[in-house]
Amino acid sequence: QVQVVESGGGLVQPGGSLRLSCAASGSIFSINVMGWYRQAPGKQRELVAAITSGGSTNYSDSVKGRFTISRDNAKNTVYLQMNSLKPEDTAVYYCNADLMRYYSGRYYSYWGQGTQVTVSS
Repeated sequence: QVQVVESGGGLVQPGGSLRLSCAASGSIFSINVMGWYRQAPGKQRELVAAITSGGSTNYSDSVKGRFTISRDNAKNTVYLQMNSLKPEDTAVYYCNADLMRYYSGRYYSYWGQGTQVTVSS
């Protein structure tokens, strides 16, 4: 059994900051890529940032320079530090973990339930 759970969302004013966290737990053998996606009303879900087990990162152009993704491999946890938030950052943020369960022999993508981030005055 694998569970991926996000936390840290909320309401923040433009220019403010939030820190999201996502922990994967259960019968996990290994986690490769972990990432954050977001989906605003009426829009397609999009990649925000991703990070490999070795620490390589990739960001959407819309958040580059404002958001920072990091991870703690020992805790199977990924973080998203969001600074200089804009109203257009408002969305449900989803965590994704590309992980291998014990004895499975391959990686699958697992999704969290999502956490709401609202940027508004």
